Amino acid sequence: MTECTQSEFPFPACKQRKIETDFQGGDITSDAGLLLLRQADRQLGLSRCMARALKDDRRKKSCEHSLEQLLRQRIYGLAAGYEDLNDHNELRHDPLLQTAVDKIDPLGSASTLCRWENRMDREAAATIHEQLVETFIGSFRKPPEELVLDFDATDDRVHGRQEGRFFHGYYDHYCFLPLYVFCGDQLLVSYLRPANMDGARHAWAILALLVKRLRREWPDVRIIFRGDSGFCRWRMLRWMEHNNIKYIVGLAKNERLNDAAMHIHERARDAYEVTAEKTQVFDEIRYSARTWDKARRILVRAEHGPMGGNPRYVVTNLRGAPKRLYKELFCGRGDMENRIKEQQLALFADRTSAHKWWANQFRLLLSSLAYVLLEHIRRVGLKGTDKAHAQCHTLRLLLIKIGAVITRNTRRIRVCMSSNHPHQELFWLVARRMSTA
Repeated sequence: MTECTQSEFPFPACKQRKIETDFQGGDITSDAGLLLLRQADRQLGLSRCMARALKDDRRKKSCEHSLEQLLRQRIYGLAAGYEDLNDHNELRHDPLLQTAVDKIDPLGSASTLCRWENRMDREAAATIHEQLVETFIGSFRKPPEELVLDFDATDDRVHGRQEGRFFHGYYDHYCFLPLYVFCGDQLLVSYLRPANMDGARHAWAILALLVKRLRREWPDVRIIFRGDSGFCRWRMLRWMEHNNIKYIVGLAKNERLNDAAMHIHERARDAYEVTAEKTQVFDEIRYSARTWDKARRILVRAEHGPMGGNPRYVVTNLRGAPKRLYKELFCGRGDMENRIKEQQLALFADRTSAHKWWANQFRLLLSSLAYVLLEHIRRVGLKGTDKAHAQCHTLRLLLIKIGAVITRNTRRIRVCMSSNHPHQELFWLVARRMSTA
């Protein structure tokens, strides 16, 4: 049976003029803003450092694409919104993506990229994580006084029979359970884990490695560990106390804990009965679970409203008023969940559809590298603007998805962007800032 591909389609006329459409426009791109990503990458030295650190055991004489070019192709593609490897069978001919990757010939095909991803192993994952931490350290011009490290886990749903997939009762589906570590908006760790383990598994080891490296660079920095109740493990708390690390961690409520804080809950209930408005009372108690080695300071947020009591507990070794610590510091961890959503929804961190475990870990890290570039544009290029806190999908629409006509000859590459792009001034501002390191 002959397969016919339609090349033209007639749309309804406009003002008695025929509308004819095809895909024969020549060298046109919809992603002219990839040049900004290229600038950010050159400013950070991200893909270059990654390529130098990663092992490449391919036979060089048979390789048409360098490791750095493959890295850039995948990272820039994810940042531009192309999650699937099959997209690159056409994207490899995009002249702007070729320019961003520093090539003028077709880039790697989907099969080339797939073979490359499946060569990744534990050593590659460790190397990329080391470089992520080094990039974070290099982003500071002077030593910071304080670093708040946010730890959180999330579900990465799978739909096939990938290595390491397990059913998770809480999320009610088969998934992975990646662990993320952020400091503010900056990403330090994206570590893929099976879903059949404790949500805090390996968090202690990762924290110890991070603290060792950060204190080697900044001996006097104050480090604060922040996490939800899934990371409340008393041995980990004791280790942080012995190593001069501050922590503020959620604590799951239980009857014994509720009884210990009953006098605080009664104050909230009494205040609600007087005002008939939802009331919050902040205080603290000393509490030790039966398995703990000692009693610790517990911040209590007693809330009472029309639906009754709604208590929250936080364990900490920080000094300060309970209300300030809870509302200004602990509640700040909620912003990390937005960063994880950016990873999964905007940069396709949950596109872990490869069969092999380490290929999926590598895909998670590629998404993380794309995030690092966009976060650098947001933090440096958009500083002081009303888009300084825009999410990744917004940055993509504003700065990357720009139509352009491209002409190339032996002397120059000319990128003529749309005259009607509504954010031209913002684009030039970011371009100037990305060109100065």
